[in-house]
Amino acid sequence: MSNTIICLRSTNQPVIHTYMLDNKQLWDGVLNEVQLQISKANFGTWFKNTYISKQDSGTVYLSVPSAFVRDWLHNKYHKMILKSLRDQNPEIRALEYLISKPDDRQKAEQQQQQTYTPPQQPAAGNLGLNDLYVNRESNLNPKYIFDTFIVGPFNELAYAAAQAVVKNPGTNYNPFFVYGPTGLGKTHLIQGIGNHIKKSNENKRIFYVTTETFTTDYINSVTNNKGSAFKEKYRKYDVLIMDDIQFLSGKEKTQEELFHLFNNFYENNKQIIFSSDKSPKLIPNLEDRLRTRFEGGMMVDVIKPDYESRLAILRSKTRSLDIPPTDEVLEYIASTIQDSIRELEGALNTIICHIQLKKRPIGLIDAKNLVKTSIKPQKTVSIKDVMRIVSGFYNIDERVLYEKTRRKEVVKPRQVIMYLLREDFNTSYPYIGQKLGDRDHTTVIHACNKIKKDVVTDSLLVQELEQIRSILYSS
Repeated sequence: MSNTIICLRSTNQPVIHTYMLDNKQLWDGVLNEVQLQISKANFGTWFKNTYISKQDSGTVYLSVPSAFVRDWLHNKYHKMILKSLRDQNPEIRALEYLISKPDDRQKAEQQQQQTYTPPQQPAAGNLGLNDLYVNRESNLNPKYIFDTFIVGPFNELAYAAAQAVVKNPGTNYNPFFVYGPTGLGKTHLIQGIGNHIKKSNENKRIFYVTTETFTTDYINSVTNNKGSAFKEKYRKYDVLIMDDIQFLSGKEKTQEELFHLFNNFYENNKQIIFSSDKSPKLIPNLEDRLRTRFEGGMMVDVIKPDYESRLAILRSKTRSLDIPPTDEVLEYIASTIQDSIRELEGALNTIICHIQLKKRPIGLIDAKNLVKTSIKPQKTVSIKDVMRIVSGFYNIDERVLYEKTRRKEVVKPRQVIMYLLREDFNTSYPYIGQKLGDRDHTTVIHACNKIKKDVVTDSLLVQELEQIRSILYSS
């Protein structure tokens, strides 16, 4: 295989090396990415006995054990697999499937060994491909460490709390619950805690799991009558890290199992760490007894980074590059991609890959063309949209917002609407009053000032506004 460029697509500082990957290394890299995105049961069922048999002119030929597996992978996971292949080698353009016999794999590997040249070792301090493998025992990804976690005003409280957790696991801030929109580094932070504790104390047993995998494990244990084995599996650890806890919504039996597991950890001074895309108060169909336990420790939120923080993240990830993007390009990325660090890094890595291919910096026009698919189009929001979404959020009839009523369940949503129209869309006070039942502009000013004052002391109101804005801008 010819020299290829590997762009490490992660929250880690991107390091680009020129490797010559054999088929096994390439496929192992894909499998390590895939297993983080699907359940353990699906991973074991559909990716078992798969391997890359050959590569030819940008096409990867994936060997599978049967036509049924071939059809399933093509229909369900084709885009995911191809994307992961391209992340490791931008020269790959297509993916084909071959049905193989049991002894075909050994022949393919022998043929590969005859033509394969081992890769050069990466420079000291840089992560090679093997260093990115998920630890089978802890399920932690070694790329998620504190040294590569960028701290700014948007996440400094969460980072400070994480530092307190690693100093005295199970004592300070137990449980530790971090929440915020997707793509802002929550997984990096909570896995960073696990990796730091493991490095400081190798005897600590640590396990990271997504809520989806935990739920699947529980269902399988019930189906196979292995409830005791399930309990033993999770209770043997000293630190449990559970990601995307919002997916517990509505899963009553899984919530009950987690409730008992939580109590076992807490009573034995074992550290529990959770992440979610929203506050426990805003997770629907979550049992109160579990909600109160989540809220009983340290809860911190991560918000969207400001422009300065986004630019700092980009610059930190390009310092070690031989040919870094220009400041003009970095400033453009930071100003146009605002919602997600993950999207920010994805756009940056696209730029870096092309710089490495061309072996020279690229201009702003080229950069715009490369990252245009990462930029979300600006959405036009009408006053009617705001009123509809807020009334739906507070479960009231939209028509009552226009009435001259002072009922508490109506006044608060109406004041929130006025506040959002003024703060987020810079709508004039008289126009807001006109649209909400021909009210005087002084009434609107009073409502906006009231909400401004309340958000300083009312954490629930802050969470409600975050949730409404999330619905408003993503709907």
